[in-house]
Amino acid sequence: MNVTEIVQIGEPVEHRGVVVCPLFPRRDPLAEYLTLDEALPRGLRIREVDEAGSVPELVVENPLEERVLLYDGEELLGAKQNRILNVSVLVEAASSLRIPVSCVEQGRWSRRSEHFGAAPYVSPGGLRRRKAEAQAARPLARGIAQGEVWDAVHAKAMRMSVDSPTGASADVYRAYERDLRALEDAFPAEPGQCGAILGLGDELCLDLVSRPDAFARLWPKLRAGYLLDALERLGREPTGPAELGAFVAAIERARATRRPSAGLGEDVRLSGDGVIGSGLELDGEPIQLSAFTSRDGGRRAFGRIARPSRRA
Repeated sequence: MNVTEIVQIGEPVEHRGVVVCPLFPRRDPLAEYLTLDEALPRGLRIREVDEAGSVPELVVENPLEERVLLYDGEELLGAKQNRILNVSVLVEAASSLRIPVSCVEQGRWSRRSEHFGAAPYVSPGGLRRRKAEAQAARPLARGIAQGEVWDAVHAKAMRMSVDSPTGASADVYRAYERDLRALEDAFPAEPGQCGAILGLGDELCLDLVSRPDAFARLWPKLRAGYLLDALERLGREPTGPAELGAFVAAIERARATRRPSAGLGEDVRLSGDGVIGSGLELDGEPIQLSAFTSRDGGRRAFGRIARPSRRA
């Protein structure tokens, strides 16, 4: 995927060893859609598939006249256990569909609410990278990344000394909310921005969407995920321009495969030397893209077999 044909790379911002580089669109967006946070107050609903529930799958009901973009890694709170979106999904107006998810609260299977709410963050890049590696060959397979996701949530909590009664990733964010707030003002969204590259030394992450208005709403959530990873790397040598350029070049050299998505459009998978990524296209227009540095690069034929849930 030719990133530099889609976006223009802005000037990096560095603070305490954390580098964030803004991305700006080179084209006017075509597809219109709402974000999850816009759609929920207007009537979008996400729920368990039925009374018994199914860990790797949820139902989205969109009664609105607008399409809705659900972003890969957004966390959903409530119902029987908290989940994250396995893939980005563009939900058609006036429609209902099932979507693949992963559990990020291994120790709970009891109903807290009928419908899910949206967390004020997207999962950190380290977790999303491991999920993308596990999903490389079969991104829509239910439960394919669950073992990696649980391992990532547990490892993050252990490293950051957070004890969660239900093993919830949300408890890690709550424990470090003040620290995240102290960093976020250093990285405001710029007018017209549609994406960003995060640099934490030799670990990089790219996120972009087609619409700057959608990115403005997603940025506080993406930034929270970025900064949760950054808290473990503060004060280290910052990512340099050469590393940023090499990362973008690796994304552009990566092999792209396309298949029908969980909703509208095509699911796109990128795998290459030192990089892995995923995205969503609609009628040839890139709607969303996430990419990560990866020693795996998507070379595994299949992800690790998911451990059984506490509730099937």
